Amino acid sequence: MPAARVEYIAPWWVVWLHSVPHLGLRLQPVDSTFRPRDESYQESLLFLGLVAAICLGLNLVLLAAYLACACCCRPGGAAQTKQHGSCCITWTAVVAGLVCCAAVGVGFYGNSETNDGVYQLIYSLDNANHTFSGIDALVSGTTQKMKVDLEQHLARLSEIFAARGDYIQTLKFVQQMAGNILVQLSGLPTWREVTTELTELSNQTGYVEYYRWLSYLLLFILDLVICLAACLGLAKRSKCLLASMLCCGLLTLLLSWASLAANTAAAVGTSDFCMAPDTFILNITQGQISTEVTRYYLYCSQSVSSPFQQALTTFQRSLTTMQIQVAGLLQFAVALFPTAEKDLIRIQLLLNSSESNLHQLTAMLDCRGLHKDYLDALAGICYDGLEGLLYLGLFSLLAALAFSTLICMGLRAGKHFTARDRDYDDIDDDDPFNPQARRIAAHNPPRGQLHSFCSYSSGLGSQTSLQPPAQTISNAPVSEYMNQAMLFGGNPRYENVPLIGRGSPPPTYSPSMRATYLTVADEHLRQYGSEFPA
Repeated sequence: MPAARVEYIAPWWVVWLHSVPHLGLRLQPVDSTFRPRDESYQESLLFLGLVAAICLGLNLVLLAAYLACACCCRPGGAAQTKQHGSCCITWTAVVAGLVCCAAVGVGFYGNSETNDGVYQLIYSLDNANHTFSGIDALVSGTTQKMKVDLEQHLARLSEIFAARGDYIQTLKFVQQMAGNILVQLSGLPTWREVTTELTELSNQTGYVEYYRWLSYLLLFILDLVICLAACLGLAKRSKCLLASMLCCGLLTLLLSWASLAANTAAAVGTSDFCMAPDTFILNITQGQISTEVTRYYLYCSQSVSSPFQQALTTFQRSLTTMQIQVAGLLQFAVALFPTAEKDLIRIQLLLNSSESNLHQLTAMLDCRGLHKDYLDALAGICYDGLEGLLYLGLFSLLAALAFSTLICMGLRAGKHFTARDRDYDDIDDDDPFNPQARRIAAHNPPRGQLHSFCSYSSGLGSQTSLQPPAQTISNAPVSEYMNQAMLFGGNPRYENVPLIGRGSPPPTYSPSMRATYLTVADEHLRQYGSEFPA
């Protein structure tokens, strides 16, 4: 008797997804029974994809509205407000980047789970296909032996035993038992069409799954690269990186919503199948395999008897009878007809081989092996595969949220950078504390500037020929400037251009510059002593 069936129980996510409303393109209700070739059912799955497309449209509208608000609204002028806005942009972008990384992690797990489930399905299909092919091979091989090989040996023995009517009668009886075996074998179902369909299904599933897995892997890598580019753009305050991130972010946003649409339709369709897989298989095998045989393999319970039991029992009885008759002929007829020994031994070997085929055929036709493959296939597609699709859907939602936030923060950061550069434009280009002026000076070193005081002194070779520009000279002696410089900096700063009269902290000169400056100062004091007293 076959073992009790291990019951298949649909998981909770199958029930939840199956309860999703099925609507056609005209919003009419559609039966949720899995019917992949029905146009109305296909429309209901397409409608779910259109819902995701509508969500994408709303997302783009919100991004456009945010862009319009960001372009129209002018930021406040307070420095504290700008600093607070910059911190808000930075931390929001950091959180969005972490959400993107978490989404990629969830996606990797879901992609692996779906891949494992699909390949478990393919493995189960291949096992079932091997069983069906083995059954056909055993049936065809046994039929060939009974029809051709056995007939040839019986025909030669009929010529040898022509003078003995009792032996001829035994040969006819053996031939009749062989006919019974052929009748029973012809009553067994042929699985040639089933194996062809299973092979095609397995190959197509493996082909689609490979490119699905590879596509998601590339999408994960693209998400991480764009997220890294966004972080670098914000850290380096690079408008080029931010602009590239915005363009690629929009592309990733489209891909995320597209993957969500495909995952939703695939998950709901798979859940409809997993809710009642027996019913679907009974419907598609109708006309190819008898319902009794299909139910035997689907349910495999003790209450259902094997539809092959009668045929296999008749096969066994006929084969045993043939073996007994051939053994009797081999024992008594060989002494009278030595030439018949060879054919009788060949028949006996043929019957022994047929008995071995019978045992193998009985084991393959038993429901336990194929039913285990069936349950493994259901576990692969309805547990691991469907669970992986749910995680991939969660990845798509998190990725869409993260990249929408990054795009918004990128727009705000770009505007913040523009406002910052505009504030720098209002500062004097000669201000040494202007970062923009420092950047320009670093890339474009001055070439046509006036020579410094020291360059004039070293180039002309004569200190008396210097003609310094007319300036208002401070009344404080030079030694006082030196002392003040020591107070300001602690360490002397050597500069080549005096800043006297500019309201700046007094500079400190190198020893050679100080001697030159004292000489020029003494000359001017003698010339203009009455105007500039010490």
